[in-house]
Amino acid sequence: METQNALTANNDPFLRDLRLFCTVARRASFIAAANETGISPAHVSKRIAMLEAMLGAKLFHRTTRRVSVTAEGESAFAWAQKILEDVDGMLEAVGATGGEPRGLLRIATSVRLGRRHVAPALSRLRQQHRGLEVWLELLDRRVDLIGESFDLDIRVGEVEEPHLIASKIASGSRVLCAAPAYLARRGVPEHPGELPRHDCLLLRERDQAFGVWRLQGPDGWETVKVTGPMASNHSDVTHQWALEGFGIIMASVWDVAARVRAGELVRVLADWQQPADIWAVTSARASASARMRVCLDFLKAQLSQGPHALATTLD
Repeated sequence: METQNALTANNDPFLRDLRLFCTVARRASFIAAANETGISPAHVSKRIAMLEAMLGAKLFHRTTRRVSVTAEGESAFAWAQKILEDVDGMLEAVGATGGEPRGLLRIATSVRLGRRHVAPALSRLRQQHRGLEVWLELLDRRVDLIGESFDLDIRVGEVEEPHLIASKIASGSRVLCAAPAYLARRGVPEHPGELPRHDCLLLRERDQAFGVWRLQGPDGWETVKVTGPMASNHSDVTHQWALEGFGIIMASVWDVAARVRAGELVRVLADWQQPADIWAVTSARASASARMRVCLDFLKAQLSQGPHALATTLD
């Protein structure tokens, strides 16, 4: 913290103005930025005007009702975020790790895991650590962590990339489920080999004609190629179709536990499952930051117990 305070005190008209500029840009208001930073709106306006003069560019369009970022301001905002992130990273690396973590966390996860569990946990993280900024992107596909500039990917299933660092968040598995109406109409499969004759609701991209379900059971591993008349690249859609009785779905225990307990879904092939632990995946560079360590510890705690915990059984 002393290192950060020294930098703030000695070198910082520019860095302070960059932080102030980012706050105004996010809030689209000098008054809101003033309230957040604890300085007067007049001083905010003065500092932004000085930054514009130094850069030789107009950063904001100002009206009586609102402030909006100019094209030059958008470019400056992207650069300012990168500069401030690098400064925060330097401070963490050279001894400021005992202070309050700060900076941007870019996080990716799947739609249902993110909406139902990760997003509420991150809300609590932000309440406790006001210096953190969070960008959460929900994607029902495997992201390129480095190529797409994410700091953290909360994913379900195996981590195959050897250059990434994986930290286990929770144990989990995927199971097969269907609505009682579907099973009454089409019958209950007794072995994975019968699944190709059933309507299977697939989570896939448009160029994938089939799904491959790999299940572990009493006879070891069984791999089956499945398909059905309905598929989507969005997990909320396939989940809803399963509830409506259109077919069999493979989903994580934490995702279907409540529906199974309520009788809206029934587990199919109860002796078979697919191991699918939940992992926090980072690059080596991102894993070294204090904000990442705080985030990982917090998510592990939140997703293992409390209101946002992941169910591990269907009981």
